[in-house]
Amino acid sequence: MLFTDPIYLLSFLPVLLFSLTFHEAAHAWMSNRLGDPTARMLGRLSLNPLVHLDVVGTLMLVMTGRFGWAKPVPFDPRNLADPRRGMFKIAAAGPASNLILAIGCGMIVRILIGYGWGTEIQSGFIHVLGKIFAMGVIMNLSLAFFNLIPLPPLDGSKILMGLAPPAWDRALFNLERIGPPILIGLILMGFFVGFSPIWAVMSPFVQTLSFAFTGVPLNILWALAYA
Repeated sequence: MLFTDPIYLLSFLPVLLFSLTFHEAAHAWMSNRLGDPTARMLGRLSLNPLVHLDVVGTLMLVMTGRFGWAKPVPFDPRNLADPRRGMFKIAAAGPASNLILAIGCGMIVRILIGYGWGTEIQSGFIHVLGKIFAMGVIMNLSLAFFNLIPLPPLDGSKILMGLAPPAWDRALFNLERIGPPILIGLILMGFFVGFSPIWAVMSPFVQTLSFAFTGVPLNILWALAYA
């Protein structure tokens, strides 16, 4: 579908790039706001997708339509007044930015439904817009909840570090080493056995919020967006 459907190319890929870019720029913005200019000085406080893309993470998102990541935004905890609280805020800014985008896209989907999107009376322009913003809802909700999983290199691991007591530091340090291969293994499991444990955890949240934001059940929204 990726290379043969021009509507897919013109709708999915721009939404993918903007969603990932906005997510990473939110990390950099929060880090800079809290007093650490590391990400800004490295050019990561930007909406240019080229400075944020991670090859493997982007390919995963293109292949699955659900799971993916960009290059982690670096920060120096020595520049933060409260390193643990600052780590939590910087990490949480990414998923929070995707939730904001999902809400905005959901509002537009509701407006487009009022103009006939998803029915036989829709125009070609409304059809394309509907696909773009429906994808925006699904993709941003998926990115938000995927990144909340507490496995490195995802934001959830940094959120956990920011919230956990110091007694957990050693265990969380060890998780930094083994987390990435565990994450890749869980993602690949969905391809080889037909059951994704990650999606099983994420889907109730994505389903509930996608319906709350658009008024359309996720399976129908998915069919309209990716058909």
